[in-house]
Amino acid sequence: MLDKEIESSLLSLKKNWHVDPIINNFMLGKISKISDHTTKINNVIFHIPFLDQTGKFILWKCFWPDCNNCCDRQGRLPLTSNDLIRIGKKTNHSKVSNFIHNETNITTWNEVSPQGQNITMTTINLKRKTNETSLEDGTHIRCRFLDQKGYCTLHPYRPGVCYLYPFSVWLENTQNSVHVHATFQFTGDCPGFYTSKNLEPIKEILNDYSVIIYKYCMESCNTSRKNFSTITFN
Repeated sequence: MLDKEIESSLLSLKKNWHVDPIINNFMLGKISKISDHTTKINNVIFHIPFLDQTGKFILWKCFWPDCNNCCDRQGRLPLTSNDLIRIGKKTNHSKVSNFIHNETNITTWNEVSPQGQNITMTTINLKRKTNETSLEDGTHIRCRFLDQKGYCTLHPYRPGVCYLYPFSVWLENTQNSVHVHATFQFTGDCPGFYTSKNLEPIKEILNDYSVIIYKYCMESCNTSRKNFSTITFN
């Protein structure tokens, strides 16, 4: 099912962007010899795919403002406790409880972690359209806060998960020490992926994102402690 969703997303992406055939085949699982290259920057361990047969890394850069595909085909916007306060004020809600009642919904879904663990997540999500229902969770919907020119009308108060894109993050506890990990999301919705023989082109991007990712992970942990979200490993 997931492969079909990625294939559909890639077909949609190709209507407006060129997609490198190597990237296309990688996302569809047609390339088997792949190594997980790790590089630690500040407090984050990044996992970068390395294609053994071509001797190249898969890297990424953002094409904004020419592209707003991630906002135009938004799947889910889980909120941290800090998001609830920031966006609540931005949308003129005097109380967080009013913001939650009017502008969000609560959904539960299952996903597989990069380590292969089954995870059940329950989060408070920002409605991508005013009348969004829980049945539409995870489907592609244009975010209602995206204006006609492709700008986010919530910026800089947009959800922390928006700043993360296209990275997926997780925490790992080893020897009583917590480590923050990050890797790319390959959903077929972003045209910014390309191949390179070295990591030099993305070093500055990873440095900037290491700050964003670490901050988000701390906010996400705080959200769980406040019982605004739950994560269960099955």
